[in-house]
This record gives sequence, C-alpha cells and structure tokens, in this order.
Amino acid sequence: MNEVAGRRSRSGGGASRRAERTAVSFETARFIQRNIPNFEILNEEALQIIEHNAETVLEEIGVNFVENPAALARWRDAGADVRGERVHIPRGLARKLISTAPKTFTQHARNAERNVDIGGRNLVLAPVYGPHFVRDMEGGRRYATLEDFQNFVKLGYMSKWLHHSGGTVCEPTDVPVNKRHLDMLHAHMTLSDKPFMGSVTEPSRAQDSVDMAKILFGADFVQQNTVMTSLININSPMVFDGIMMGALEVYAANNQASIVSPFIVGGAMAPVTVAGTLTQVLAEILAGVSYSQLVRPGSPVIAGAFVTSIDMNSGAPTFGTPEASHITYGAGQLVRRLGLPYRSGGSFCGSKLPDAQAAYETANSLNMALLAGVNFMLHACGWLEGGLVSSYEKFVMDADQLGTLHHLAQGIQVDLNGQAMDAIREVGPGGHYLGCQHTQANFKSAFWRSDLFDYKPFETWAEEGARDTQALANERVKRQLADYQAPDLDPGTREALDAFVARRKSEMPDAFI
Repeated sequence: MNEVAGRRSRSGGGASRRAERTAVSFETARFIQRNIPNFEILNEEALQIIEHNAETVLEEIGVNFVENPAALARWRDAGADVRGERVHIPRGLARKLISTAPKTFTQHARNAERNVDIGGRNLVLAPVYGPHFVRDMEGGRRYATLEDFQNFVKLGYMSKWLHHSGGTVCEPTDVPVNKRHLDMLHAHMTLSDKPFMGSVTEPSRAQDSVDMAKILFGADFVQQNTVMTSLININSPMVFDGIMMGALEVYAANNQASIVSPFIVGGAMAPVTVAGTLTQVLAEILAGVSYSQLVRPGSPVIAGAFVTSIDMNSGAPTFGTPEASHITYGAGQLVRRLGLPYRSGGSFCGSKLPDAQAAYETANSLNMALLAGVNFMLHACGWLEGGLVSSYEKFVMDADQLGTLHHLAQGIQVDLNGQAMDAIREVGPGGHYLGCQHTQANFKSAFWRSDLFDYKPFETWAEEGARDTQALANERVKRQLADYQAPDLDPGTREALDAFVARRKSEMPDAFI
C-alpha cells in the first residue's frame, strides 16, 4: 500500500499538475466567511447551569463505551472511574482533554482550490448523508443504486454553492454492504475534486478509506494533513458503540477529522425540554471529543448536534420547528465556549415531496444553521422525508438556495459604494434609480438572483409550459448530468485506486447485512 502511494508521489506529481491545468472545471464558491453576528439565545447564567449539569451527568451518571475494551482501558488510564462498560468521568477531566483539539483546521481537496477551512467564522456546506431511498419525478421513490450515488456526486461537483462532496449521499443498495464503501470512496475521489468524507460503518472500512486517501494524496501528505472528515454518531442517550468508536480511533490515529455528533430526536433520545436536551448534548460531546484526544492528542474533531423534535401523536420526527432552532442556537454557544468547530443544520424537512412543506421547513432549517454559527453543515441539500430519501429535484433546489446563505453572511457594506450617497444626490426627489451611474456600476452584483426560479411574466411562463419549481429542477438535473465532465486525474493514481478496490473486493465474500 505504501509502495503504491510512494510510486504515485514520485512519478505522478508533474503529470497530475499538467492535467489539472487543462481539466474542465466548474465554478465553486469559496466556503462562507461570516460577516454577521451569531444569534446567541442563552445568557451567561443559563450557559453555566447547563455546563455544570453536563459535568454532573458525566461524573455521577456516566456514559457507556460498549464492546470496546481498549476504550475502557484508555479511560481508566486517564483517571476515569470505569465500572463494567460504564465510564464515570471526573468533573473537569473531559474539558482538560479537549484542550488539545484544534480550534480550526484545513481539509484538503485533491484540487487545492477547493480546500476548506473548518472552524472560526467559516461555514462549509456538504450534501445529504445516509438515505437508502432516492426520488425523482420519473421514477418516484425507490431504493438507491450505485448509479444514483455517482449521479449525486456529479451534481454536487457541479453545484456552485456546495463546498464539499460529502459522504454517503445515498446508500447504494445494489452493492454488498461490506463492499459498497469502496465504490462510494472511489466515486468521490474520481468524479469530483472537492473534499469528501470517509466510511464509518466498520473500523476496517475506515482503514480502507485512509488507505485509498494515501493513494490519492500520498502517504506522507495524509499523515501530515487532514484530507477526510467522518461522521461519528453517538447512540443517544449516552452510548458510544464499538463500531463508531472503532472508526473514530482509525481516523484520529491517522490525523483525520471526526464529527462527534449526538443524534437527538427530542422526546425519544433526549428530554422534551430545551435545557435538558442541551445538557445531554453537551455531556455526549464532552465524552466523545475527549476520547478522540485520548487516541491522539491534537487530532482534528468537529463537535456536532443533529437535533429535531418529535410529533407526540405519531412519533414521527418533525423539522424546522422552534424547539430545534432553540437547541441549535444554544448548542452553538456551548461548542464555541469549548473552542471547537461546530456541526449542525441542513435542508431538513419531513415532507414526502419537494413541495411547500419541504420548502418552508428547509428554509427555517438553513437560516437557523447560518445564524447559529455552524461551521460544517451536513445535509445542506437533497434531504427529503425525514432523511429517508435523497431527492434529485430537491438536491438542485436546495443547492440553488444555498447561494442565499453566502449573500446573507456577507452582512451590510457601509463603504462609500455601500452608502450610495452619489446615487441619492444624482436622482434627487421624484426620480428613479434605474439609469443612474451607481446602479449601472452595481447592477450585476447588487442582488442575489436564483438561476433556477422562474421570474418571467405570466404569459411567457404559460407559453413555456407553466412549469413549477420541481419541473424546473428536474430539467436542471438532466441538463447537468448530460453536461458533466469529470475533473482530470493522474492516470497512475486512477489505476492504483481501481486496483485497490478490485483487490479488496476479491478478499471477502459478498455480505448484505
């Protein structure tokens, strides 16, 4: 493996750089840098109460690290009280361990122009993650395939406002469970040149992800730089299972980033109150992030909070609700006080179709995340039906609307051009600004404009088929997939990736569980 990576780094560098200079490339906006304040909903007293209660949870109640003797040994050596699989963490120990985690870090893409800085005032947008189903206007709702996965990677690569290729943009159910991670990583590495995520469904699959990254970037580069993020969900309430922690151990040991993220459905996996949920979220973040630092001090980590509420009549998760906003705002404050990058938000909705319900809930969720100070937003486009479905049409609808977040984050310019006093003087009382010099100088960039929505007069719209937004999005999906051209990749690197995937698949029988 290292020999392959070494050969690539010696022989592929110059050819790769020449290929990249001549490759077809699609415009991608730089990650968002906020010039607006974060919305802070908790006062100092409330923050201190929640922080005190979270430390009490860790010390008195404890958290479970299951099916992972090595984790228990690490905690015992660090000074925790370990009773069976229950770890009681003394007050202050988790915070001390967390202090070695970086406040910000760079995730490198194979195209350096697509690198993203995670943390601080930055916001990085990544697509939907995890659905087993896909939906489009022609095929309706169906199980996802590898072709669907590849299509979503292509759409993400071509999306201007999307900074990151993501991870499991849908679950390719036509590929064996134990082998599909190889095809998914291969797609991210070859069909896009944006940053991507590694596999977490089994520790050996995390290692495969690291090994493939070494082929793509070079072994030394991977050890010295972060080239992957990975989603490490906590089994809320307060259970850290051996599979997820095993994957975290692989990534942390190899200097790759983990998103330590409680998965909260309020009323089912956490208390129904906002303060109670925030207490549990903070306790889980403290335990998970501090464990990453036990594995390797200084390893990059993002503190997450996937939070939604529940319909108390049906038990179904609900999205875009005020309570979810309260928790997301509050969690942002708590994570910033820890000095960690923050993951939350997304294009959340519970609707079965990309309809008005989906639009309302998604708009609420996206704006909430921007104002909450989120640094890494997974599920930023394509989410449908409570995360069960990746929607083709909603993917491009959401990706279009991510442009509004970029423009909102710019804030208000009050330089001489922004003050526009020359325009006000030129027009005077009773005039109009359409033809004035200031308008002519600024009209191309003055207002953000969707390039998906229809702004035409009724008569023109009717003549063109009276298409609604879903129909326009369906047309865009087809056009983008037809126009797609892969970013160039050094042939030697591509051959090495192909060979690695073929070899690993040949080493194990197919398994669908």
